[in-house]
Amino acid sequence: MIDLDDTDRALLRALAEDATQSAGALGRRFGLSQPAAWRRIRRLEEAGVIAGRRLEVDREALGFGVTVFLGVKLATKGRVSLEDFERAVTAIPEVQVVQHVLGLFDYRLRVVARDIADFERVLRRRIMTLPGVGQVEANVLLTEERRIGPLG
Repeated sequence: MIDLDDTDRALLRALAEDATQSAGALGRRFGLSQPAAWRRIRRLEEAGVIAGRRLEVDREALGFGVTVFLGVKLATKGRVSLEDFERAVTAIPEVQVVQHVLGLFDYRLRVVARDIADFERVLRRRIMTLPGVGQVEANVLLTEERRIGPLG
C-alpha cells in the first residue's frame, strides 16, 4: 500500500473527474511544476493506484435509453455451469457488466437496450436461453450519480 498525501489525493480526485487533464494543467491547478505533477501521477500508476484510464460513452447519445440491472440465479450450480454461463453471457453485446456475486443471486448484469421492447427482446431471446439460467429479477435504472469513491 502506498502512502498518499493531500496533493496525491487531490490529483486522484481531479483525474477521476477528467482523466484527460495534462500534467501541466494539473500542476498549475495544485501549485506543482509539470514535471513534479507528472512524477506523482507516474508514481501512482506504478503503485497500481491508477489502474487505467477509461473512455466514458454516453449510451443515450448512441440510442441506448434503457439500463437494466438483472439479478440472475442459476438453476444448477457447479464449476461447469458457471463457466458456461460466463462464456455465453459475455458474448451478448447488450450486457455491459457481468458480476459474480454472493447473496440471493449468483450474478448481477448491467444490460443496455434502446427501449423496454428492445430489452424484452434481449431478455427473452438471449439471456433467458443462456445455459443454467433459473430465476431472473430486473431493476430498471431511473437515475445514476457518479461517485468517485474513497481516495485513501
